[in-house]
Amino acid sequence: MAATGTRLSIAHQTRFALRVASAISSPSNADGAAGNAAFSLLSLHIALSLIAADAGGATRGQLAATLGAEGTGEAESLHALAQHVVQLVLADASAKGGPRVAFANGLFVDTSMPLKSSFKEVAVGKYKAETHSVDFQTKAAEIACQVNTWVEKITSGIIKEILPEGSVDNTTRLVLGNALYFKGARTEEFDASKTIDGEFRLLDGSSVQAPFMSSTNEQYLSSYDNFKVLKLP
Repeated sequence: MAATGTRLSIAHQTRFALRVASAISSPSNADGAAGNAAFSLLSLHIALSLIAADAGGATRGQLAATLGAEGTGEAESLHALAQHVVQLVLADASAKGGPRVAFANGLFVDTSMPLKSSFKEVAVGKYKAETHSVDFQTKAAEIACQVNTWVEKITSGIIKEILPEGSVDNTTRLVLGNALYFKGARTEEFDASKTIDGEFRLLDGSSVQAPFMSSTNEQYLSSYDNFKVLKLP
């Protein structure tokens, strides 16, 4: 995979990420503005790219435009990021020592809608996705448990239920799953005994008391108009 293609795909993903983050944290979004929000932009990008791989016409065009993969080389641009991530994860798959990363995609498709061979080739070959032919029409609850078990395994038991009861039924035809897991230790750990309570300001202007990590080490800090970025090694 060409390095330029990967860099371009990462740039597209960054722009997509900023748009999504802006929409979620916007005051017009009641859920996002009410408190903290945690979501995986990489997972959203990969899932939409995988959907676009089997889409056509206006739908594919809209997905490509959203992901910033329009124009020459659209198909490869859509898949470049996924291929890059998969290669990095497979190269770092050892569970012994160092950061542990797990990244997986899964397609759970009803038996009434078999996958096209061309799409399955892309899903398995480029995204390393698992494909499962399942019976949503008569065993929806069992399939939900199957998906939950799959996610729980990938995340080492951290996420035990991604599909709550009733989230799929006999009309469901496809569940596209993505699981991202990371566990690592800081190069410079904070001393827990130096934790101090302080005032934490909320978006609505109010404040609450919260525990703050404390350190006298030099850290990288950059300030922008509406936010600050702190790098913790």
